[in-house]
Amino acid sequence: MIIYNVTTNIHESVHDQWMIWMQHKHIPEVLATGKFSSARMVRVLIEEEMGGVTYSVQYTTDSKETLEKYYQEDAPALREEGVKLFGDKMLAFRTELELISEH
Repeated sequence: MIIYNVTTNIHESVHDQWMIWMQHKHIPEVLATGKFSSARMVRVLIEEEMGGVTYSVQYTTDSKETLEKYYQEDAPALREEGVKLFGDKMLAFRTELELISEH
């Protein structure tokens, strides 16, 4: 199993708007691609020097190949909407994780 992790720092001035967009539009649209089986959103419990609030959204998929298809077919348009809506008030970085074991 592969976890596609998107960590985002969002400025307080657009926090509430971003949270509604994420939960009611963006995450459902990512799941609607059919390339992920689940998603979970968590708050990062650290205070950033630059301010804002940081969240991590973890999308689960079956393989690196499926994730690559997401990057090619879906990611550009989905990422673009966030940039249009929130611009420099949103800073995101992405990591790919491979599940080794669960206990």
